[in-house]
Amino acid sequence: MALEREYNIPLRREWLKAPKHKRANKAGRALKEFLARHMRANKKDIKVGKWLNQAIWEHGMKMPPHHIKVKVIKDEEGIVRAELAILPKEAIEEMKKAEEEKKKTEKKKSEKGAEKEKKEEEKEASEEEAKEEEKEKKEKEKIMKQVVEKPKEHVLTKEKKAMNAPLRRMALEK
Repeated sequence: MALEREYNIPLRREWLKAPKHKRANKAGRALKEFLARHMRANKKDIKVGKWLNQAIWEHGMKMPPHHIKVKVIKDEEGIVRAELAILPKEAIEEMKKAEEEKKKTEKKKSEKGAEKEKKEEEKEASEEEAKEEEKEKKEKEKIMKQVVEKPKEHVLTKEKKAMNAPLRRMALEK
């Protein structure tokens, strides 16, 4: 559950206490102190948005705004995000562009993902074909070895018979 509020933060009382060359810095610190007090958060957990920071520094370091209207959101982790309540046209255009870019990147990722899947399927198919070809080659080699070895065994047995022939004759003579 996110807590969302709008505040009109008075900054003049605080930045008047600082010398002229440090007033914008003091206004930024006063903003964070105000938000820490009202949103019940630590100063470390407060994040000031880009457009809010630009609004504080708009007239330079010596003349920050007297008060500023802020939209604040506190999320479940306790992080407080502050941004201008009424964003300038530039900010809205920038947000639209960012959303369009996100959509484009998501489309590209999905297309790339589909292409990768196709490539992976093709690789798997080619790997399977290669394995099948290897199996066929091995089978052919086995068959060739058997064909080549059978005559050799047959020849060897004839040779053995020929070598053993004198021994047989001697055995028969006895």
